[in-house]
Amino acid sequence: MLRILLVEDDPQLARNLTKFLSAEGFSVTHCSGQSQALDTFAPERFDCALVDISLGDGSGFSVCSAIKSRSETPVIFLTASADEACTVAGFEVGGDDYISKPFRPRELIARMKNAMRRVKSAPLLRCRDVVIDPARGVVTKNCAEIFLSALEYRLLLVFFTNKEQLLSRDRLADELWSFSGEFVSDNTLNVYIKRLREKIEDDPQQPAIIRTVRGLGYKAVDE
Repeated sequence: MLRILLVEDDPQLARNLTKFLSAEGFSVTHCSGQSQALDTFAPERFDCALVDISLGDGSGFSVCSAIKSRSETPVIFLTASADEACTVAGFEVGGDDYISKPFRPRELIARMKNAMRRVKSAPLLRCRDVVIDPARGVVTKNCAEIFLSALEYRLLLVFFTNKEQLLSRDRLADELWSFSGEFVSDNTLNVYIKRLREKIEDDPQQPAIIRTVRGLGYKAVDE
């Protein structure tokens, strides 16, 4: 059974949509706002997230950013706004699709299945003995799961999707900033690189995966 996280602060719409999706064979968990959604979401629990943009206690954009910082779970925005800037902003924070209210339920299901199909086909990302499963948001080393924070996971994704490429400190800081929404200083970046190495390297003092290119930045090396 496919598991859906529904983040919607309109009680009637949430009830109707939950009833419809449940009748179609989906398992639906409803959250009425940003805080509840962030407390509820876990990559292994959900196959897709339906997120209203305007929430009483926050923004659907923030919910999407948090989900995408931890997993590749598809996020479909549900909104009453047809504004182009709002649509663009939704895609810029990682949204997979965007559907305006009122919407046709069958069309929504088709879009959900399409988004989930794209994620299921996402390949594993490997570097030496460390593997990222983007569809599940899981990282393993020698088949044993490694537990990373949201920003550590995002940083590792950047390295593994750019293997053998030199990544400047400014680019890495920008990647973390774009997902956390907070400025990332040189010292903060050093801390995250250090923590990541402690979790994935055999010898963090002599890193073989994330290597420093003195004066230029870092690169993930797969030899």
